[in-house]
Amino acid sequence: MTDRSREPTGTEAACFEAGIKFGSLYHQFAGTPVAPDSAASLAAAIEESIENQPRCRSVTVSIREEELAAAAADHGYTEFTGRFAEVEVVVEREGVEVVTAMAMEDGYPMMRVESVREAE
Repeated sequence: MTDRSREPTGTEAACFEAGIKFGSLYHQFAGTPVAPDSAASLAAAIEESIENQPRCRSVTVSIREEELAAAAADHGYTEFTGRFAEVEVVVEREGVEVVTAMAMEDGYPMMRVESVREAE
């Protein structure tokens, strides 16, 4: 059997790193109690927390306020899930910048690579 292993490319390493950031982001904050009045502070906490990680250039969290308000109407709050946010994470590694995003697709929060380019 031939050994076909190789070192990952800069693009592969940057995409892997972005996946780690999204896994951390989603599973760290899913289930957090959130209300319309606290949504902005939760978004800021998510951004600041994930931006602390190595190779993370930026994180942007946009709360879907109308959907959150509707879900929180009965009890004044609800649990945070991906359906309440659109997220962009930018990672730089080995001279490559990867822009990734999370948005709802068919009722499920999907994370995807938006673009890959040489870092500036």
